[in-house]
Amino acid sequence: MIGIGKYTGDMAPWFADIGAQVRVVTSPPYYPYWEVRSDYQNWYQRRMVDGVDVIRCPLYVPNSPSTMSRLIHFVSFSVSSLFVMLRQISWKPDVILVIAPSLLCAPVGLLVGKCCGSRTVLHIQDFEIDAMFGLGMIKSKRGRRLRFAKACERWLVQRFDKVSTISLSMMRRALGLGVDQSKILFTPNWVDTEFVSPDISGVRYRDKFGFSKGQKVVLYSGNIGQKQGLSMVLEAAALFLHDESLQFVIVGDGAEKAELENFAKRLKLTNLQFSDLVPYADLPELLAMADVHLVVQRKGVADVVLPSKLTSIFSLGGHALITAEQGTELAMLVDQHPSIAEVVEPEDLAAFVEGLNRLLAMNTQAINQTARDYAVNYLSKNSVLEAFYTQLVGLNNPELVSKLD
Repeated sequence: MIGIGKYTGDMAPWFADIGAQVRVVTSPPYYPYWEVRSDYQNWYQRRMVDGVDVIRCPLYVPNSPSTMSRLIHFVSFSVSSLFVMLRQISWKPDVILVIAPSLLCAPVGLLVGKCCGSRTVLHIQDFEIDAMFGLGMIKSKRGRRLRFAKACERWLVQRFDKVSTISLSMMRRALGLGVDQSKILFTPNWVDTEFVSPDISGVRYRDKFGFSKGQKVVLYSGNIGQKQGLSMVLEAAALFLHDESLQFVIVGDGAEKAELENFAKRLKLTNLQFSDLVPYADLPELLAMADVHLVVQRKGVADVVLPSKLTSIFSLGGHALITAEQGTELAMLVDQHPSIAEVVEPEDLAAFVEGLNRLLAMNTQAINQTARDYAVNYLSKNSVLEAFYTQLVGLNNPELVSKLD
């Protein structure tokens, strides 16, 4: 429903719709709840979904993710999917596309590609090693574990025929790992600009949450994990307790949700509500409910992970408050496109509140045309996927590229 899996779930049927034969080797759905969905078994399953042959492999899903349990989680899937991937050698795919994370799946993708002569592409949604050390998940930044992990990462990414990633800063990181510039592809996360548009009304969800016409709504929607640092949002809400015209909503789930809910109770936040994720079909209405959208990340993360939720916020023409350090791609995006969003330093409560006040002083019911235009011009789903598909087809069949039009 959210995160990296949402984009793979968009991409595969899109490829199938234009005539490609697509097989996806993945796990049963478990994110962001960290629990396998009740309508799936944590075992091997195979079914056709929207024209895509989907093969699901079991994996260990920790109840409370930690650094070690996450590693076991990734290892368990790389082992359980190994035998399924080896069976694909006889199918002889033209291209094997490995989505990272997890990089632990990369060796299997490279092995199968070598055995059947397939071209291999690594699509990096998240530099997981940088994320782990940037967030302090692994304590020592100069220890043997870091050097070993970085050496393995460098060796693996250099062996793919192409390396694709979602932002310019991440492309620079790939170059820093020794990937030849000719091998790097830019494939930004996309949005269906017709599905999420400024024409959508948020009245139904405002009524559902019990907001009056004169109240303004500050919304965070997405994963509730360590890298978001959402405790600062609760601290900000506490400063606005006296203002009944302002309400906060956190929609989503994740490893840190229970802890945040307990923190909210201790702060006695009567102006903040938690809610589970809504069905994807309702996402535009949920987003349209908000006057201000929050894109919150901790220090050391903004140049590692480009928040996917921004694509929908921009497509809606929404007003966003982003936490990002100066010099990161998010901060530079705002510099290059003034008024597209408000950006403040991460983990700085005073700056966060000031930025929030600046947005609240605006006419937040008006469309943010700068954001909408950016989504239409640079993030349109069909445009991004058509370009990516053309590049994939061209790896094995350069003569077909000219016929795709």
